[in-house]
Amino acid sequence: MKYDFESIIDRKNAGSFKWNAMKSACPEVEDGIVPLSVADMEFYNAPEIIEGLKEHLSHTVLGYTGPTDAYFDAVISWMERRHGFSPKREWIVQTPGIVPALHDIVKALTSPDDAVIVFPPVYYPFFSAVRDNGRKLIASPLVKTGLRYEIDFDDFEKKAKLKDASMCIFCSPHNPVGRVWTSDEVERVSRICRDNNLIFVCDEIHHDLILPDYKHVSAAVFSEYLDNLVLCTAPSKTFNLAGMQTSNLIVPSKLLRERLQNAGGYFSLNALGYKACELAYNRCESWLDELMTVIDRNRLTVERHMAKHHPAVTVYPLEGTYLQWLDLSALGMPYRQMEKFLVEKARLFTDEGSLFGQEGNGFIRINLACPTSVIEAALERFTKAL
Repeated sequence: MKYDFESIIDRKNAGSFKWNAMKSACPEVEDGIVPLSVADMEFYNAPEIIEGLKEHLSHTVLGYTGPTDAYFDAVISWMERRHGFSPKREWIVQTPGIVPALHDIVKALTSPDDAVIVFPPVYYPFFSAVRDNGRKLIASPLVKTGLRYEIDFDDFEKKAKLKDASMCIFCSPHNPVGRVWTSDEVERVSRICRDNNLIFVCDEIHHDLILPDYKHVSAAVFSEYLDNLVLCTAPSKTFNLAGMQTSNLIVPSKLLRERLQNAGGYFSLNALGYKACELAYNRCESWLDELMTVIDRNRLTVERHMAKHHPAVTVYPLEGTYLQWLDLSALGMPYRQMEKFLVEKARLFTDEGSLFGQEGNGFIRINLACPTSVIEAALERFTKAL
């Protein structure tokens, strides 16, 4: 490989949220153990980004900074090349991250008496974005068909017709279950939202992280449904740039865009975030391609280990994201006991499934964006502890 996806990086004193969380959960954690929780990679950033930022810093001023033509061109070109649609420049709304954007979207585009539909088990900030803004949460749980999660379209359509329903927040690809929705599924969700006057908030932050044999279809390719679409994208998950606090919402509707821009309270982003995004989209596709070969190898490592040593554990096929969804409930421990066991006995620091709604009780989500040796060591600890 051209890039380094094997070095193990010690981040315990670097301010890393997930390393700090591991230490908080288990102060006596041994050196050398890497947490597999928060969706944050344990790889060095692409060298093209680091070197490009160094060069940029040699001649820039870190004052209030807005988007440049080069930044807009990079975002538009990336969406055209990788996702098959061409956003207009004025559609692009910058925010310091998808999570704060979700809070602003709910606050700006719904009223206090409104309700928002989500599809659990799902990324837990969806819940807080709704509840923290005093809106009602409507759950349309995904259904399991064998080893595949699917949308219950009958349930979703029934709830979309409710008088107080005004918005749907959809995760595509889905975090945590790892589904890459088909074109028919994305189109149907888009159509139900339009037909029932729901604002369709489609979180596509993982849209570049697609496993072999699968294809991500953006909600933005369906031109007939753009008027109520708020598409959430960012370079942060693809290139591990969350600390740059730069994301790109694509909002074709001028009315929705103006309401959203007036609600955020920010007028510029991280001065280096714009440049990091530009560098990532213009120079780092080969890094992304190599990354996905590592994610695929790690996926197979988990699947094979569990099939050999713990066949009662259900490993859901990973289609997109780098987050693998496992059902441990057949091991016979109550889920709270299992969560405690993983930390105290196995030294396995994952995101517990209960974070993603009650539908995730008994599950864990493992972050595969780390060296394969880290995954192998974690699996060995798990087996030994059991």
